[in-house]
Amino acid sequence: MQISVRLERVFIGMALMLILFVSTAHAEMASVYGGRDGYCGSRTANGERVNCSAMTAAHRRLPFGTRVRVCHGRCVTVRINDRGPWVRGRDIDLTPAAARAIGLGGTGHVTVSRL
Repeated sequence: MQISVRLERVFIGMALMLILFVSTAHAEMASVYGGRDGYCGSRTANGERVNCSAMTAAHRRLPFGTRVRVCHGRCVTVRINDRGPWVRGRDIDLTPAAARAIGLGGTGHVTVSRL
């Protein structure tokens, strides 16, 4: 009986940690893709074309269609429609329009929160 109560408490604690992790803002490293690198117009992982003037982004783990708020001085809401970035140490790739909207040139630290 005591073991099952302890396990229940452990599982509840893990569930609470997961909820807090998903719903809070995280500092991440962002980069820009789709500009001079030639990805504009190419296919994304979900089948869409990369639209360099759209507010979209690539993320390795978030489901397609997820909307996230990305802040770097200013904030913008982007929709996840691709997988990546595939460079170590980077967490999210923004289209040039999204990067311009928040004042990000190249790579930089951003705050990402799931909406």
